[in-house]
Formats: sequence, structure tokens, C-alpha cells
Amino acid sequence: MIEACVTVTLTDGTRRTELWRLLTTLLDAERHPVTELIELYHRRWQAETCYFSLKSTILDGRVLRSRTVPGLEQEIYALLTVYQALIRMAGDLTTAHPHVSPQQVIFTVLLQAACDQIVTGNGTTVTKPVTLVGAIGHAALTNLMPPQRRWRVKSRMLKRYSKYPFNRNRHPRTAQKHTLHTEVIPDGWAP
Repeated sequence: MIEACVTVTLTDGTRRTELWRLLTTLLDAERHPVTELIELYHRRWQAETCYFSLKSTILDGRVLRSRTVPGLEQEIYALLTVYQALIRMAGDLTTAHPHVSPQQVIFTVLLQAACDQIVTGNGTTVTKPVTLVGAIGHAALTNLMPPQRRWRVKSRMLKRYSKYPFNRNRHPRTAQKHTLHTEVIPDGWAP
């Protein structure tokens, strides 16, 4: 078990410190340094972002329409196919432009550009040689994230039907830039 105090400082001066406990089976401290494991835990949520993208970005909050198991399987397969096609497109983009990191490509920009291509039908006829970067790739190139990875913090809002009350003035109401400081707690020391 790894214990660490994580302090988040927002640009408005708000500072919050919490205790994190991470359970792991990686016991070799030389191969897997404690600070690296804590940073990787934060990155693990990027995989969760894939599922979030399916639910909230591609579906845009809508539920699956099918009422039969084969229909649901078909819808889920279609969602996964669209997601994979957009991720492959991001890969092609970074292959054609090696200076662009895959983390700089914004998924929602890819999705919106693909939707625009389908709705308007622009660029469907090929008039010049085909390259890895088409209209969707050019849209992604004009809307890249900064090259350095950013830590994310999201404002917390009261859910409509939540059983948990909103803690007034405890969480920021808007997303802000922030700094993250991690201090590993040595064995035997309790805060």
C-alpha cells in the first residue's frame, strides 16, 4: 500500500490536500518507483475516458435505442467502430506529422469534423492524391492541445437527483488551471 498526500493548488489560490492510498501488487521498488506509480494511477483514468467518450461524447447523453439483444450488440459494435476509426485517424495524423504527439489530438474535434463530413458531404470526391491527412485531419491539426500534458481538474456541480448535498464554497464552480504536488508518506507515519 502506498500512501501519499496530494495537494492541488488552483489559479485562484484555492488549495486542497487529500490523502491517497494506492494498493498495488508491484512490489519491486527499483523497477516501479513509488512516485511513478502514483503518476501512472492518474494516467489510468485516460482509459476510463474512452468509456466516457462513448457514453457522453459520441452518444451525446442519448441512450441506446434498440430493444433487442442483437440490436444492442449492433449499436455497441457501431459505437466501437466509430471510436476506433477516429483513434486510427489520430494515429494516421501523428504518422504524417511526427512532431505532433497523440496526446495533442482532441477527440471531440475529430468527432465533430467527421460529423460535418457526413452531414455536408464535403470532400467526398477525390480530386488529388489521397494522403493520410484529409479534411478531418486538417481540422484536428488546427485545434491541437498544447504539447505538454496538462493535469485536469473539473468543477464539481450538484447533480439534479443526487442524494449527496453540494458543499457550498468547497469546490470551484468553473474549471481552472492548477498545479499538483505529491508527497509520498514514509512507512509508519500517519498524518
